[in-house]
Parts: sequence; C-alpha cells; structure tokens
Amino acid sequence: MRLRRSLLLALAGAGLALAPLAPRAADAPAPPGPAVPGSERMVAHRAGYRLSLAQVRANSNVATARGAMLYEVGDACEGWTTRQRFTLTLNDRDGQEVETTSDYSTYETKDGRSIRFSLTQTSQGAVSQRIAGTATLGPNGGFVRYTDPEPKEERLPIGTLLPTAHTIRALAEARAGQRMISVPLFDGTSADGAQDSTTAISAWLPPQTIERFPALSALSSARMRVAFFDRNSARGGSASAPDYEVGLRYFENGVADELKMDFGEFVVNGQMMELALVPSNC
Repeated sequence: MRLRRSLLLALAGAGLALAPLAPRAADAPAPPGPAVPGSERMVAHRAGYRLSLAQVRANSNVATARGAMLYEVGDACEGWTTRQRFTLTLNDRDGQEVETTSDYSTYETKDGRSIRFSLTQTSQGAVSQRIAGTATLGPNGGFVRYTDPEPKEERLPIGTLLPTAHTIRALAEARAGQRMISVPLFDGTSADGAQDSTTAISAWLPPQTIERFPALSALSSARMRVAFFDRNSARGGSASAPDYEVGLRYFENGVADELKMDFGEFVVNGQMMELALVPSNC
C-alpha cells in the first residue's frame, strides 16, 4: 500500500510488463513452480480509496492532507498483475501546497519466485524518482537487477517474500491463529533491495454485514498492521522505529479496506469508496 522514503513507498501496487534484463546463463529462470498455497482464494479486483488526514504529530508542519488511490489486481493465470496510482496533496502551516503522485506496477509469478516492477513518482508535476527492474528468489535468497535509477544488482536475503506472496502468507497465518510475521520483504519501491517487515495480526473474524460492499459480507477477515524497517539500520533503541506503517483489514479474498497509513509526522486514512470484482479468464 515515503515523503521521505516512507511516503514514496505508500504512494507506490503492481504488474505491467517490463522488458526484463537478459539472464546470465548461470542463473536463467527456472520453469514456473506451483502457486503459493492460498493463491486460489485471491480475486482480481479494482478498488478506489479516498484519502484524508487522520492525525498530525507535534513535530509535523502538515496542516491538511487529501488525495485518492486506485488499486487494481489482475489474474494473468501464471502471475498476478497489480497497479497502484496514488495522489496526495499536502498543505503546510504556512499555506504552501505540495502534490505528490505515484504510479507503481508489478507482475509477480504465482509461485512467489519472481517479480517485474516499475515505480514513477512526481512532485509538483516533475518526476522525482524512477525505480524499475526484476527480482528472482530461490532457496538461498535471491537477487534484484535494477534498470532505474541506475543499472545495478543487489542480493536478497534468505526468506524474502514478494508483496502478493506476503499478503497470501499473512492471510494464511491469520486463519491459523498466528499473531505475528517477521520476514524480509521486497516490493520494488526501494533502490536498496529488501526491507525488514513485521506484521501484527488480529483475531480471524467471522463474516459480517458490509452494507456498502455486499460481495464482502460472506467473507471472513483479519485486521493487520505492517511495519517496514531499513535493513541497514540498527534494530535497537530509537533506531527500532519503522520507516512506515500501514494498518488495514484484509478479507480472505485479498481485498483490503479501512487503510491507515502512518508516515511518522502524520497519519492518513484510506476509505474504500468503490470496489469491482473482476472475473478470471484462466
């Protein structure tokens, strides 16, 4: 779902086709493996969210915040495509207005082993950052090859999860009664490789009436809070504060509502206003 990096990450979802870097003979991709268990529960969908300011902390100069986010998930049979377009307009206490936008897309194979990603961010209409490349995972970790902002390769630690695989894992743990997941996570929103992540999970909730979105009323759900940490920072003392946190309710089909995005200096609510489930052609 950093204005420093935390806002840019949140302004960043996933999957349009990028031209992948040519693989070296030694690490040519293996044929697709079986889908991550739980993939069959996920649904393609389009969701629109209204963003509003929820909280401003004492050290912040933010006076107002408003925006919108469109999140799309597509079922490409052997993979998931996602795209997230995000606009956030901030006003400071002196009346200065700054508009930041993000267009983030990925294609992630259903076996959870590879991803193509692209992120473009603008501020006041000018491009402020581009990140693009491919990543592949295996039993011993993996690697990411960037084409933007510059060609380079980074190693990914053992146990790294890609974003859709992480969502599926979190839902499976919620159904099983688990309350915490701590794993490295790579989503393509940073030029520095994987981040550490910690997901706190509430109790698995039975179906409840969702008047605005009746298609969700028959589904169980769980509330989660995901915190992202810089792997290059110490994890003790004051350095243990996350770069960014997002709280949300996930339904068992992968649809999320009631977002709360914590950027440190301020917190933004995301209310789902539109939802369309997209039938699969696979």
